[in-house]
Amino acid sequence: SKDLKGAMETLIEQKRQMLSTVEKLDEHMDFASQLIFAQNRGDLTADNVNQCVLEMMIAAPDTLSVTLFFMLILIAEHPTVEEEMMREIEAVMGKQEL
Repeated sequence: SKDLKGAMETLIEQKRQMLSTVEKLDEHMDFASQLIFAQNRGDLTADNVNQCVLEMMIAAPDTLSVTLFFMLILIAEHPTVEEEMMREIEAVMGKQEL
C-alpha cells in the first residue's frame, strides 16, 4: 500500500511537471489534469487526487473489459450498425492499417 501510494505520487508529480511545460494546455486536459488543477485551486487535497488516480488505474481495466464486451455483443446483434462503423473507419483511415 505504501509503495503504491508512493508510485501514485510520483506519477502525479510527473504529470504536474508535464503540464507546467506544455504550450497548448487544452490538448492535455484529461481527467488527471483536471484533478491536479482542482488541487491547485484548493478544491481537492493531494490525498484526494492520489486516491482518484489510484481508483482510475485499478478500476479502469475491469470496467473497460465489461464495456467492450457489451459493445461487441451489441455490434454483433446489429449488423447494419457494424457495416456503418466499417464504412466510417474506411472513410477516415483509407488504406492505412489500424
